[in-house]
Amino acid sequence: MYFALTEEQRALGDTVRDYLADRFDLTAVRAVFEDTGGDGHPAELWKTAGEQGWLAVLVPPEHDGLGLGLVDAQVVARAFGVGVVPGPWLPTVLAGEAVRLAGSPEQRRALLPRIATGDLVATVALRGPAGRYDPTGVRVTADAAGRLTGTALPVEYAEVARTVVVAATETSGQTGLYLVDPRSPGVTVDGLDSYDGTVRTASLALDGADARRLPGSSAAVLTELLDRAAVLTAADLVGLARQALGRTVAYDRDRVQFGRPVGSFQALKHHLADLHVAVTMAEHAVLYAAHALDVGLADRRLAAAVAKSKAGDAAREVTGTMIQYHGGIGYTWEHEAHFFYKRAKREIYSYGDPDHHRERIAALTLGTPSAPA
Repeated sequence: MYFALTEEQRALGDTVRDYLADRFDLTAVRAVFEDTGGDGHPAELWKTAGEQGWLAVLVPPEHDGLGLGLVDAQVVARAFGVGVVPGPWLPTVLAGEAVRLAGSPEQRRALLPRIATGDLVATVALRGPAGRYDPTGVRVTADAAGRLTGTALPVEYAEVARTVVVAATETSGQTGLYLVDPRSPGVTVDGLDSYDGTVRTASLALDGADARRLPGSSAAVLTELLDRAAVLTAADLVGLARQALGRTVAYDRDRVQFGRPVGSFQALKHHLADLHVAVTMAEHAVLYAAHALDVGLADRRLAAAVAKSKAGDAAREVTGTMIQYHGGIGYTWEHEAHFFYKRAKREIYSYGDPDHHRERIAALTLGTPSAPA
């Protein structure tokens, strides 16, 4: 079966990319990147995300959303990757997905409209220190009264979020998702240093913190949420990889060494062609995984794992090549190549690196217990 974006989905991607290129270009990205004391949350960009419906893509219409699917959301994520754009779009969308999947009707009514309009910045805390991106990686516990204790990290934009969805292991051994106010007693948020200045991360320490359980939560819901996070992160990765590759090809057409453009050398041409194939394969893997999750196909877990591993491998190779094929200038702080490289480096490990997902692929293919359905 052939999968392709609809005309409306292509228009959505073009609109987001064009706006970001015009209003939040790499000069604006650099300002956020170098402002190490800032919150990494551009106010005007966030306002636009709310007004243009970028935050409402996955929110149901009855809660003031667009009611679209993950295929549409990955279009927006890919556009953010193209521009290596900062901001809490992804964690807020994921928090909304947690509420949509597991929240009570009251919780959905209270939170989803605010997420759709950008009134609420939210994030997710789904694993602990050195934990895997699956239910076994949770390091927060919930007592019988629903109070949470433990540490989650890294948590994106926890310092600006007003709601955090926290995964916790309950006294019964089950996995629950809980809503936490990061400003409430028993909650400590500490910013973490990051080589990727396009995002802000923090640790979330909980000591008997009050929380509200999402009543529909379970290990299966957490797995679904992690797969959706992996696919949207993979979409960002293929967006930045495609942009990095395009910039590299354009530069090597003009850069002259030994009396001719370096892009004319066969070894470079073959390598760049191989990278084009790798990025294209990753793009299609992401598109299929998003579709599989949208319609609940039996192979959706496998598809998500393939997408994240393919996107991670492609982005790693492309962004490293971008630096090398730009020559000496590619290694400088003043050039933008390191924005792409550092964002890719972080996102490769977010929601499972390629090795993690290849283990999942093997487990899912062989039907072993380490691959939760």
